[in-house]
Amino acid sequence: MSRGIRTMEDVLQLLDSLFVPTADRWTAQAGSWWDSFYTDRSKPVPFFAAKPDENLVSYLDRGLITQGRALDLGCGPGRNAVHLASLGFDVDAVDLSPAAIAWARERAHEAGAEVRFLCGDAFSLAGSELNGTYDLIYDSGCFHHLPPHRRISYLALLDQHLAPGGRFGLACFAAGAMGSDLSDAELYQQGRLDGGLGYTAESLRWIFNGLTEIEVRRMHDEPPGSPYFGESFLWTGLFGRDSQRTANGASAAGQ
Repeated sequence: MSRGIRTMEDVLQLLDSLFVPTADRWTAQAGSWWDSFYTDRSKPVPFFAAKPDENLVSYLDRGLITQGRALDLGCGPGRNAVHLASLGFDVDAVDLSPAAIAWARERAHEAGAEVRFLCGDAFSLAGSELNGTYDLIYDSGCFHHLPPHRRISYLALLDQHLAPGGRFGLACFAAGAMGSDLSDAELYQQGRLDGGLGYTAESLRWIFNGLTEIEVRRMHDEPPGSPYFGESFLWTGLFGRDSQRTANGASAAGQ
C-alpha cells in the first residue's frame, strides 16, 4: 500500500502519471519522445527553420519589449533564443529534450550568439538553475503541451521569475484550428492530450488575468521565403507585469 502524497508537487506528479508517456506528459518520458522527434532534422516541420516568430519580431520592432534578461521556455532548436541573444539580450533557454538543446547550441555557435541552454523540466529548474527574474519570459509552443494541472506550475514559475514591469509572451494552439478542443475533465478521462491543447483568446485572458494584456491576436501566416516564422493556427499573446504587483495579482510590497 502506497501513501505517497504529502505536498502539492506530489499531487501534480500523480496527475502527470495519468497521461500516456508521449509529448503529452511533462516528465522525463516526454523528453525522450521529443528526442525522437528532433532526430531527423530534415523533416518538413515549420518550426525547425531557423526563423524567429513574427510576433516576437513585431514586439521588438514596436518597442513593446526591450533589451534585458530573457527566458525562452521550451526553446526547441533555439530559433527565438538565438534571435534574442543576437540583439543583445542575456538569454537562458530551457527544453526537456537533449537533442533539441544540442541542435540549439550548434545554431547559437554558428550565429556567434551567447545563450545559456539548460536541459530539463523548467518547473524543477525554477529557483535553482533558473536564478532571479527575467525582463522577458517567452514561450513558443510549450504551454499547449502541458496537461491542465501543470498550469498551476506554469503560473507559479511566472510569479517567481517574471520581473516587475516585465513582459510575458507566448504562441499556442488556437481552438478550432489546431490542438484538442476537449474540456479539461475529458482530457483526464481519456488520459492523453492528442498532441496539444487548443485555447481560445478568452481562456488565455482568464488564465493569465494576473497580468495586463498588451496584445492577443492570431499569428500572421508567413510565406516560405519570409525570414520569420508564422502560422495562423496559433494564438499569440503579450502580457505585462505591473511594476508594483506580482503575476498572481498580489502586491509586491506586501510579500
